[in-house]
Amino acid sequence: MKLHLKTARRKLGLTQRDVANHLGVTQAYVSMLEAGERALPASLAPKLMKVYKLQPTVLPLGKVQKHAAADSLARQLASLGYPGFAHLRAGTRKVNPATFLLTALSQHHLEARVAEGLPWVVSHYPDMDFDWLVQQARMNNLQNRLGFCVTLARAASGKNTLLNPERKLSDSKLAREDYFGRQPNEVERRWLQEHRSDQARQWNVLSDLHPEDLRYAA
Repeated sequence: MKLHLKTARRKLGLTQRDVANHLGVTQAYVSMLEAGERALPASLAPKLMKVYKLQPTVLPLGKVQKHAAADSLARQLASLGYPGFAHLRAGTRKVNPATFLLTALSQHHLEARVAEGLPWVVSHYPDMDFDWLVQQARMNNLQNRLGFCVTLARAASGKNTLLNPERKLSDSKLAREDYFGRQPNEVERRWLQEHRSDQARQWNVLSDLHPEDLRYAA
């Protein structure tokens, strides 16, 4: 974070005093933030993200919601910049993409249009806290869903930087069958077992999503 903040500020042509005025803190406090001598408080993160023009990955890792409204998830995905939901962006507060991703994967029923956008989140925010994501996924038995998401993102975008989290998740892959997005009925389950992608088969997930279906992940 030390080099990140200082470099971002200099790219914008701002002084520490400029930043301090925007944040409503002292220049000395800004100096300590940039030097890593002070932890970034959650209350200051949204404002700091705007001033330094940083990615929402600097926002606090919020609480994962097990039962989130479909419209809320769509708007959160839009706020992260997902091209497919550009019409929904206005007025929605950004969340940390790692928190959004785990919340979406925790849903028992996820709209197909949102599920399709999850690999985009992975490929668009490769600096997410994957250590936290992997840990939380394991705690909630979501490693197959997350692993499938990461593998799809890597296949669609060609980003080999995603190999590391993919391997970490693979080490704890669950043997039981899971689904991605919406729980299928028995007829759908048999069809998906036969027609799922190599990526879905790899993660023992029932889904008809293929890398070539992900228009925006690349």
